[in-house]
Amino acid sequence: MISLAQLHSQLGSDLRPAAGGAVAVRQISGVHISELDDPTPYLEGGELLLTTGIPVSGGEAKVQAYVRRLVERNIAALGLGLGAGVDEVPPALSAACASAGLELLVVPDGTPFMNVSRAYWDLVGREGQADLTASLGTQTALARAATQADALPSVVKALAQALGGWVAYLPADSGAETLWPADNHTIVEQLRRETSRLDMAVTHSASTFQIHGTDVVEYPVLVGRRTVGFLAIGAGRKLTRADRQIIMTVCVLLSLKAAQQLESDATAAALGSAVTKLFLTGHVDAGRALAPDLGIVAPTGAVRLLVVRGEIDPATVSGELESRLRAGTGWAGWTEAGGALRSCRLRHVAGGLSYYVLDAEYPDAGTPGIPGSDGGSAGSTAQPEQYDGGAGNAAVTAVLSRPMPLERVHEEAGQLAATVRALAAGQIVDAPEGALDPRAQGWVAALRGYQRADLVGTVRAYLRHRGQWEGAARELGIHRNSLRHRMGIAAELLQADPDDPDVAANLWLALRWA
Repeated sequence: MISLAQLHSQLGSDLRPAAGGAVAVRQISGVHISELDDPTPYLEGGELLLTTGIPVSGGEAKVQAYVRRLVERNIAALGLGLGAGVDEVPPALSAACASAGLELLVVPDGTPFMNVSRAYWDLVGREGQADLTASLGTQTALARAATQADALPSVVKALAQALGGWVAYLPADSGAETLWPADNHTIVEQLRRETSRLDMAVTHSASTFQIHGTDVVEYPVLVGRRTVGFLAIGAGRKLTRADRQIIMTVCVLLSLKAAQQLESDATAAALGSAVTKLFLTGHVDAGRALAPDLGIVAPTGAVRLLVVRGEIDPATVSGELESRLRAGTGWAGWTEAGGALRSCRLRHVAGGLSYYVLDAEYPDAGTPGIPGSDGGSAGSTAQPEQYDGGAGNAAVTAVLSRPMPLERVHEEAGQLAATVRALAAGQIVDAPEGALDPRAQGWVAALRGYQRADLVGTVRAYLRHRGQWEGAARELGIHRNSLRHRMGIAAELLQADPDDPDVAANLWLALRWA
């Protein structure tokens, strides 16, 4: 903003203090001319008010009331033009201004008020040009920083140096923050609390609050309508219009970088899903051949298959889910720093389930090597953990297989899918040892081999209705005696009693898998 001292320096004797001496270094928001007794309804505060003296051509009480109104409106200064209304400064006006602390200036006879206004706007133009030049230089530096390999730290550092304060970028997925100065970690938790309290991820609006007595302004970084992060600035001073323009430029740069990363992640996920689907459908050789061409490293040793029920975003809940897997399945290979789900390329989503093919020897943080190296047991039968999926996510249910060759993933996938569907919401467990009776696949093959009736559908309906003849027959659209006849044939083929609970459970899971 322009100060009275700058305006006086620009105009010289055309704008001088009424009492002599130096002009106060006081900021003014504009120059306004009025001859009204009460011009305050048309003023915002901070202006230099110019008058020819008509409002003060009265008694002392009128002059004092006039000055009091100007002070209450926070007028920066009063300029009295001589020659039109008055030829000299009225003593009552000098006294009232001195008593109220209002700066009183004089515009000498023959100097048009237009000269004062023109001088003010000339100064505004110069200041704006200087700000623009500095802003363009800063924005050029920021754009250059955004093209570097370590774009995020470079942009944050450049912005902090431009504003002369600190800057922090907090990913919306609770990932690692980026700070400058880099050791300014004491503010991170408070920033996260304020971000959550203000619900900025939902409101998509900038907010201002205080940390350690310093004003902090925080902006959401958006890709479309999705909040991907938050940019917080503690400048330690009032931000100028040019500062805010620079900050918005940084938000746009971060948004563009995030959009590029999301697009890259989506492409990588699609490629990984294609390879994973080959493994899940038994085309292991094809998957191994395709993986290197897509930049994917196929497992060479034993793997574990994780099947998750419920919508999850690996980028936002993987850390919490890994923690629950470590507690709920006893697989010590899951570590806080591991990030196995976040970095997993072999992930496929189908039928409301997410399948992860994971290296069974994923190293823990203590001793690289096999799971259980920190004292845990990969074969433990830990109690199921309840997992709420993180804030805003539906309950996530998961089952984790035993270590197995990649070639067995196809055989185990259906069984694990049936198991996770049967679990209560929020349970996370190890796949039980020997989950199916070894005869189960033979039972399904025998039922499929019978050509005169659909025994697979018949047995499935019978088991679904828990041996209730009427309900099963109604579902199949046949008479219950026909159902009894078919179930008799099925029992002969199975060489087992479908009403036996163990047989029924294993046969049901095998049919669900089939």
